[in-house]
Amino acid sequence: MNKVIITTDSTADLSQDILNNRGIQTIPLYVRFGDETYKDGVEIQTELLYEKVSELGYLPKTQAASPGDFEVFFKKYLNLGYDIVHISIGSKISATYQSAVIAKDLLESENIYIVDSKNLSSGIGLLVLKASDLKEQGQSASEIYNSINKLVPKISSQFAIKTLDYLHKGGRASGLTAFVGSVLQIKPIIKVIDGKLEVYKKSVGKMKRALDLMIDDLVKVKEKIDKNYVFITHSIADDSFNYIKEQLTDKIEVKQIIEGHAGCVISSHCGKGTIGILYIEIGD
Repeated sequence: MNKVIITTDSTADLSQDILNNRGIQTIPLYVRFGDETYKDGVEIQTELLYEKVSELGYLPKTQAASPGDFEVFFKKYLNLGYDIVHISIGSKISATYQSAVIAKDLLESENIYIVDSKNLSSGIGLLVLKASDLKEQGQSASEIYNSINKLVPKISSQFAIKTLDYLHKGGRASGLTAFVGSVLQIKPIIKVIDGKLEVYKKSVGKMKRALDLMIDDLVKVKEKIDKNYVFITHSIADDSFNYIKEQLTDKIEVKQIIEGHAGCVISSHCGKGTIGILYIEIGD
């Protein structure tokens, strides 16, 4: 059996410490300000992204990793004798998944296994961590691929949006909707449903109300979740993170509550202050 490597892309929002400790490799997506293009997490970080948006007055465009990027990326590990399990941002969210599939076809390799996470951010990260665990247990690439595909529909990902400005600037909320939302202090909660982003609930008033809605949703199913990992992932929302972590520490029992930091691609679409709770709901 060949040795196995787990790979993903920058939208999984996993910390460098986690990546290094587990030997996980990532390929970056891109953010583009005019003619300037940056590799997500490599050439630009979230803090600088927000500084540039404030300075320039417009949002960057986000760009998928190309088939050529993936061909070079995969070939490196194939040449080292690895079977590759690659866990991608959802195919309905980004063209990155299709780029990975095209690269596999170009390489004509049966040693690349590509998982459509049907998710984003730490929803991908959860699958990557589980794949890494299975690798450590000695499973083959095909066994890991099959196991992770079964977990894909069990990922629960929801995010509370603090400001509608980025949704508006990115064309995802009309001017009237953004204005009304600002006046009424509406905080939409976005959930990944069937691989797409949908408005799941709306909270009115302070951000804490939106956070409490997400916390309550998790507490209701706390006996059914995977106890190994729960993510609280945010885009520069330290106060919200501390509040959620304190609440969850008191109300659920899990081995690890992991802080995730949204990278530039994710932050370009959701904006500063966005925060989510992500977990695996495994059932009875």
